[in-house]
Formats: sequence, structure tokens, C-alpha cells
Amino acid sequence: MDAYVFNDGSSRDLMSLTGTVPVSYRGNVYNIPVCLWLLDTYPYNPPICFVKPTSAMMIKTGKHIDANGKIYLPYLHEWKHPQSDLYGLIQVMIVVFGEEPPVFSRPTTQPPYQAFQAAGPPNQSYMPGMPAVSPYGPNPNPCGYPGYPYPGGNAYPATGGPAHYTSQTPVTTVGPSRDGTIGEDTIRASLISAVSDKLRWRMKEEMDRAQAELDALKRTEEDLKKGHQKLEDMVSRLDQEAAEVDRNIELLKKKDVELSEALEKMENQSENNDIDDVIIPTAPLYKQILNLYAEENAIEDTIFYLGEALRRGVIDLEVFLKVCSSLLSENNAGFGTTLAFIVLFLVILCLTSPFVSFLSSACASAVPKTVPAASAHAESAKDSRTQ
Repeated sequence: MDAYVFNDGSSRDLMSLTGTVPVSYRGNVYNIPVCLWLLDTYPYNPPICFVKPTSAMMIKTGKHIDANGKIYLPYLHEWKHPQSDLYGLIQVMIVVFGEEPPVFSRPTTQPPYQAFQAAGPPNQSYMPGMPAVSPYGPNPNPCGYPGYPYPGGNAYPATGGPAHYTSQTPVTTVGPSRDGTIGEDTIRASLISAVSDKLRWRMKEEMDRAQAELDALKRTEEDLKKGHQKLEDMVSRLDQEAAEVDRNIELLKKKDVELSEALEKMENQSENNDIDDVIIPTAPLYKQILNLYAEENAIEDTIFYLGEALRRGVIDLEVFLKVCSSLLSENNAGFGTTLAFIVLFLVILCLTSPFVSFLSSACASAVPKTVPAASAHAESAKDSRTQ
């Protein structure tokens, strides 16, 4: 952990990785010293990268390196976790620095180059004209460079001075070319790494999309299963109700046939049957009660129609009283009710008649024999009328 000073003057303890990147240039391999600062938000944000030249080196500014040694790469600008990592970043540096070396050897006639601070890259006083960089923001793209990968091409020649710094022991590469171009193996490895990262990123996107579609299909399948179960329950209930309706229809048809047969049988028997045999009581006592009730109603109806005949003049009063007396004598049980009915009828009929006194004596003659006084009075009245 070292203190890193941002362009706005703020300082923060960040993890720094210092080392060299092997770069093949014109058939030789040179180790370029670099320093990678990892932010607190790494790996979601790219590291801050600097070229850290020694005292015998000078920074060569270009579209990927500024005067302070800060590195600008498309890989950093398009950093996206988890497709981007430090291994891919170093592979891109190998390719880019092989095309355009970031440092060259310091000329011997020039004064010694002041080395960078040990604590990290130069602060704001050593980076004039550079915009403030947020410690958590993405790297700017000041040069407008195209996206990675870069095709292999001719390397930039060294500027102003002898050949590159060669204090390090050259490392022999596998089949390096001698015409000033990067070896095919290095380019192939860089391209394979970039393509692998791209394929991993695309594959992850496709897998995420396929997983999302699979989840949606699973939810749809669950909904369809629930709906299918509901439909099966509804169909089962409808089948049960339809079966019950069919059973009720068959039962109604049977009952209708039975009623039709019973009605036809009753119609055929009604012509030959006696009306008195239609109702058969279950006990002798019930039969006696039924007969008495029928007789009483018959007497009441007879007296009613006799009164109608008397009112219309079909019969005279003497006949009316005689028949009523005979009927009441036969049915003493209903005497009270019948007598009251007769008295009420005669009062209404003959209220204004001159025979009121005669009616009184006639009513007295209608009393049954069980009452001695009424019977004697009725006999005397009858004898007087006969004389």
C-alpha cells in the first residue's frame, strides 16, 4: 500500500503493482517498467497505469502516453468486469508498446533525468495541464484512439538520441523476426487473449440472456400448469353436474310415466266406482265420524234449499217446518247448529211479516223430543192448526 496523489491534490492509500512488461521491438525484447495503481473499486473500475522510467530513460509521448507517463489504452477505457482483468491489460500493453515504445534511452549529452517519486506517480505540480481525475471514475480517453486490438505494423523509430535503453539483458523470444516487426507468436498470443476475452464476454451475455428466457419460460410453465389444473377441476365438476342432471331427467321421465299411468287408471275406474268408496277410513271410528259429518252437512244443505224454496213460494211454511222438524229429529247431534241457522233464516225472511207470533210458535215446535216443554208446546200448536 502506497500513497497516491490525485490531480485534485487529494491523497489515498492504494495498492500498487510495480514491475516490467516484456516488449518485443525489432527483434529484441525490452522490459518496460510500469506501475499499476488499484482503486478501492477494483475490479469494477480499471487501474491507473503509469510508465515508470529509470534515470537512464526518457518518456516518449504519444497517443497512448502523456508527458507524465500515464498510460491511455482502449482496454482501460472499455474496462468491464469480469471480462477485463490485469492479465488482459498486460497483453494489450505488450502489443501497443511493441508498436510504439513508451520510453527511449536518455542521451549522454543531456543532464541526468530526474527520477519519479518513490511513493508513486508525480502529483499535480508535475502534471501541468492535465484534468483532475476522480479516484473512482473511469479513465478518460483524451486521444480518441480506436478500440482494441491493434493490428501489427511498423514500430515508431526512436526519437532524438541513440538506441533504446539496453541495460537489461535481452530475452530471446521464440522465432523473432529481424525486419523490425513484432513476432507472430506475440501478436497471435495477444489476439488470442483479446478474442478469448471478447468471446467470454459474449458467451456470458448469451448465457445471461438464455437464463433469463429460461426463467421466464419456467414461470410461464408454472402458470400453465396451474391453469391446466384449474381447467381439469372445472371440467370434472361440469361432468359431475351433467351426470346429475341426466339422472334427474331420467327420474323425472319415470315419474311422469307413473303419473300418466295412474291418471289414466283413475279415469278408467271413476266411471264404475261408487263415490262413497273413494274415501276408505283406516278405522271404524274414523268411518263413523266421517258419516256423521256428511249427514250433518247434508241436513244443512237441505234446510238451506228448503228455505230458498220457501222464499220463492214453491212450498209453504207448514211444509218447511215439518220437513225441518223431521230432519232435526233424525240428527240430534247437529240440532243446535241447524236450529240457529233456521232461526236466523226465518228472522231475515219474515222480520216484517204479520206472522211473527206464528213463527215463534212454529220454531218452538222444531225442538227435539229430548226437551219436554218444547215438545208439549209443539204438539199443542200442531193440534190447534189441525183443528
